[in-house]
Amino acid sequence: MTTGKPTYRSLSDEELMTLLARRDSKAFEELYERYSRLMYNYFLRMLWKDREKARDFTQDLFSKVVTRPESFDISKNFKTWFYSIAHNMCKNEYAKAEVRKNAHSELAYTTETTEAVGGGKQLDRDHFNAKLEEALNELDEIKKTTFVLRFRQEMSIQEISEVMKCSEGTVKSRIFYTLKQLNEKLKVFEGIAMWILWIMTR
Repeated sequence: MTTGKPTYRSLSDEELMTLLARRDSKAFEELYERYSRLMYNYFLRMLWKDREKARDFTQDLFSKVVTRPESFDISKNFKTWFYSIAHNMCKNEYAKAEVRKNAHSELAYTTETTEAVGGGKQLDRDHFNAKLEEALNELDEIKKTTFVLRFRQEMSIQEISEVMKCSEGTVKSRIFYTLKQLNEKLKVFEGIAMWILWIMTR
């Protein structure tokens, strides 16, 4: 068993970044352990469920951190800074691939959706999740990012405002209109907002 591990676990993210700037490899290992799964899941949700791309982006994100740890302002919050980098990576990918406006251009709300709802009250959870993901991919980049950060990554309104560089009021407004838009897209599923919150907090 390693003797230094418990000590590193007790350090804050910001303290670990200070050590990383001094080329402390154990500090990087601890940050990777804390955030690798979170960031992989973030990229997976933002990049169209592409597992290979999510893995590549996660590794690229950590490479940016380990090669330039001095770029982090120690007086800032590491988590929001880290997500800001990931957010910008996704924005660049959207612009380069030009898929945001073309992919999933139509949602197939046809007979299969009606049948999935069945008698009205009984929803098929997997089917609902699939339709929710399709609807999210139809949103513009700002709305989708706001939704993912709030409900998938469980970030606070304040943290999201820092990541997306906007006011907390703007974040709240975006969440409201995003849920409203999802409600319209998935109107066959009654009470969409309630179901979204149920899924995110399960």
